[in-house]
Amino acid sequence: MRQLSCGQLRALPRGSSLENRDVLGICLKNGVVVLVIKVNMKKIVRMVIGMVELEKLNLNNQNREILKKYQIYLLTEQHLSNNSISSYVLDIYKYLEYLESKKVFSCTCIKKEDLISYLGYLDQKEYSIYSVVRKISSLRSFHFYLHQWYHMEDISQAIENPRFYKKIPHVLSIEEVDNLLNISLKSAYDYRNKAMLELMYATGLRVSELVELSVSNVDLEEGFVRCFGKGNKERIVPIGEIALKYLRIYLYQYRDLLKKKTLCDKLFLNNHGRGMTRQGFFKILKGIAIDKGIEKNITPHMLRHSFATHLLNNGADLRSIQLMLGHNNLSTTQIYTTVNNETLKENYDLFHPRH
Repeated sequence: MRQLSCGQLRALPRGSSLENRDVLGICLKNGVVVLVIKVNMKKIVRMVIGMVELEKLNLNNQNREILKKYQIYLLTEQHLSNNSISSYVLDIYKYLEYLESKKVFSCTCIKKEDLISYLGYLDQKEYSIYSVVRKISSLRSFHFYLHQWYHMEDISQAIENPRFYKKIPHVLSIEEVDNLLNISLKSAYDYRNKAMLELMYATGLRVSELVELSVSNVDLEEGFVRCFGKGNKERIVPIGEIALKYLRIYLYQYRDLLKKKTLCDKLFLNNHGRGMTRQGFFKILKGIAIDKGIEKNITPHMLRHSFATHLLNNGADLRSIQLMLGHNNLSTTQIYTTVNNETLKENYDLFHPRH
């Protein structure tokens, strides 16, 4: 482990929210940054986040140092999640790598024509329109950072998102959900899987939110789960009776059987007694879907889409669904009305006597 002194925190951008706090120490281990900070002279806060190991990236020293500072800015100022930080940083790494290949060797020398050239390069690579929109979002964030901290012109303001139609989410029918959740319960792992899938379908949690749940995040008496979504925003979602039933069985009878020597407070444990991962959940879900003969290319997010669509079809209002899903804007939730309208059109085409 390499210990960094407080003086080496100059890497933090000026004006960072950490500047007014006493930093007791910082260390790097296996690509993980740990900041130990004294708040109000009393409380010690330990901030731990998985960061991209920039030393291994193929960039010149100046660009690498700016990218390091940008990464810490995303953590300390924007308060983004680990996954969002990794996505932004890797997008900008690809951007800077391209510019260096075009003899633009410093972030502080990027011109509008360089940005336009990179957008043309993305177009030639035939990325999906959704990937391009995400990369443009990363570029906007980075150039705003350069404008804010290095007093450069924000050349990204002139970029327009490519126009595209919102993709209709893929959902499971209620019959397919019933089939998926009809798990044969023979072992502790079966009860864990049953509880995980029932909870995800009952609450519409993202898979990243599901695997981060601790035991204390679930209130079995009041029937709700407390989770932290994008931007570490907290929300409370009710849990249905069936999901509560299998959560109780899993927690009271089977979770302890999954514990190994490692102490772990995560709600769902993997086969090694540690917290379930996104990859582990995806593998379990795919395996169950194959066993059940479900031919759709099922994903964890499909359960979230199904949760919202089935609620809407049964009369729930959009605002309630928005709050349960944790969407910032109602327009994001309105995509599920498209699914509902598609169903209506199919029924019309099938049953209307004059069609």
